[in-house]
Amino acid sequence: MKKWAFWVDRGGTFTDLLAKTPDGRLLSHKLLSENPAQYADATLQGIRELMAIPHDQALPVEQIASVRMGTTVATNALLEKKGTEVLFITNQGFKDALFIAYQQRPDLFALNIPEPNVLYNDVMTINARVDAQGSVVTALDETQTRQQLQHAYDQGLRAIAVVLMHGYRYPQQEQRIGELAAEIGFTQISLSHETSRLIKFVRRGDTTVLDAYLSPILQQYVQRLSQALPEVELLFMQSNGTLTAAHDFHGKDAILSGPAGGVVGMVETAKAAGFHQLIGFDMGGTSTDVCHYAEDNHHHSQNQPHDYERTLSTEIAGIRIGVPMMQIHTVAAGGGSLLHFDGYRFQVGPDSAGANPGPVSYRKGQQLTVTDCNVMLGKLQPDFFPKIFGEQADQALDQTAVKHAFQQLADEITATNPSSISHQSHYLETIAEGFLTVAVENMANAIKQISVQRGYDVTQYTLCCFGGAGGQHACLVADVLGMQQIYLHPYAGILSAYGMGLATIGAVLQHSVEQALDENCLATLPAYFQQLKQSSEATKLQKQAEQASPNDQQIHYAYRLACHYAGSDSTLDLVYQFPENNPTSLAAQLQQLQQAFTVQHQQLFGFCLPDRPIAVARIELTISVYERTTNNTTGSAQPSSCEPIAHKPVFMQGRYWQTPFYQREYLPVDAVIQGPAIILEKTGTIVIEPNWQA
Repeated sequence: MKKWAFWVDRGGTFTDLLAKTPDGRLLSHKLLSENPAQYADATLQGIRELMAIPHDQALPVEQIASVRMGTTVATNALLEKKGTEVLFITNQGFKDALFIAYQQRPDLFALNIPEPNVLYNDVMTINARVDAQGSVVTALDETQTRQQLQHAYDQGLRAIAVVLMHGYRYPQQEQRIGELAAEIGFTQISLSHETSRLIKFVRRGDTTVLDAYLSPILQQYVQRLSQALPEVELLFMQSNGTLTAAHDFHGKDAILSGPAGGVVGMVETAKAAGFHQLIGFDMGGTSTDVCHYAEDNHHHSQNQPHDYERTLSTEIAGIRIGVPMMQIHTVAAGGGSLLHFDGYRFQVGPDSAGANPGPVSYRKGQQLTVTDCNVMLGKLQPDFFPKIFGEQADQALDQTAVKHAFQQLADEITATNPSSISHQSHYLETIAEGFLTVAVENMANAIKQISVQRGYDVTQYTLCCFGGAGGQHACLVADVLGMQQIYLHPYAGILSAYGMGLATIGAVLQHSVEQALDENCLATLPAYFQQLKQSSEATKLQKQAEQASPNDQQIHYAYRLACHYAGSDSTLDLVYQFPENNPTSLAAQLQQLQQAFTVQHQQLFGFCLPDRPIAVARIELTISVYERTTNNTTGSAQPSSCEPIAHKPVFMQGRYWQTPFYQREYLPVDAVIQGPAIILEKTGTIVIEPNWQA
């Protein structure tokens, strides 16, 4: 019997869901992530509503095959500092290593220097040491270590992060400490050789502490879902863009769980439509995520998953993270970003109204937001927006409250500067448009950081917009950047959820090498990659692919090298061809890699060093278990018509335009819509500015 499948993106403001029905149709749904007066969990409520199950009946879990999900639970816990209390365990003499870290001063001339953020509550040092060659300098005193652990346990600590010198390569002492902690009863044990197998003590330590800090909170949420959905395959999106089973979902891999689904959805859908160079623009309620993708035509096959841009070093909320993550740049400008006037200038964000209380137009909020700007300008119309607000979650956007709030803001501006815009016609709309311009510039600057500043000509790219608010601002952002083409998928408003369904189960594994890039190094690389293929994570995925029908699933490996100039710490990722797939000689392969590194270094930094030797810092193996067949499910067909469903005044470019409103699902494929116009979707609104054409 065919069953339901659900793809979920639980964001900071909205939770988006796509359901694949037993007969193959796709149904979409969007609801507030937090609405305690109506429901306890947005994901379960969304599933219930899509299946049309009354509140007084239990969910028929026997009809559900799988739930794929991205969540902000870990991200919110990190931002709000609501993780678990952690005991940091390290060698004697390194108690303050993570606190001192790299001694970076973000504001060099500041007189008031805040202390660095650390996530651990206490430190335990042990008198044990292994040197860089693996020789035991000081053996682990198990009796003393057990006593120290017991004391920490008696103090109420239940999570530990074990980070020992050279533990990434020689993990025996870390493993033994973990065993002792498990015997005592610690419930969260994070060992650095498991969280990060790479050299660099501080990065490895930060990542391990983060994992211990977030994993218990994350697992509590996962367990609640698992208990509500017994016998259902529950998969979670990791920050690296692959899916993993619920019991293997760890805090260190969950920071970009939701945005990673958006990147997958963007790449897979845009490439299917024929676009190969993409700038991703994911504007949600709380923030905007931007990313870059350009297909490597030399190393990509049509029957393989796409290789995404990833980064190893990321900093979020002042916390350094050293695991493979999608290369996403985030700016605090979303639909819920608050508007501020400090007496001199307009500012947008970084704080957000979130889902509760939300914007003024949502009938709970007291402060104006970017969404309220679009309501004020007429781009968002109460008649065409979901009626999910108010005490009973059945009311429309409150346009009257928005106008009243903007009038109060205008009075404040006039009181500060009497010769301001209050004498102008449509001055409330002018204020709203001014704030919108600030938000658009913030988002455009974020795109420049991941494109122009890295040597890419953004005018040659397609702006791929998604997220609940992406379509409202796509043309404005493209105008600022000089981009000529925008792509919005039919599920653009919930593309992160759609990406959950397109993603593959997989893992990204790494191994330190630290060798000069020469023929001797290339000769040893296959053995290193083979070790990764034999790791427990890889073996688990291989068994999964073998157990599936050969016609349904296949395992795919992607190989990369992280290389750098000798004496430099800036690594660049190069595609590596495994010998069985590359019959060329070592000398030819070496020349190809050296040339690729030089070209990439020149593009990114504007120079190269021909006489400087190149080194391999680490290798990376991406494993993907993907379906051979393509999922072509769509929504139900609708009759087509180019006739607008309404005309309403919308304020754009300093004046009102009588603007046609269209329903996207009724538009024929070859329809041409000239701006200004508004295209309505079930999960979003697309604003076509004057001089644009859809």
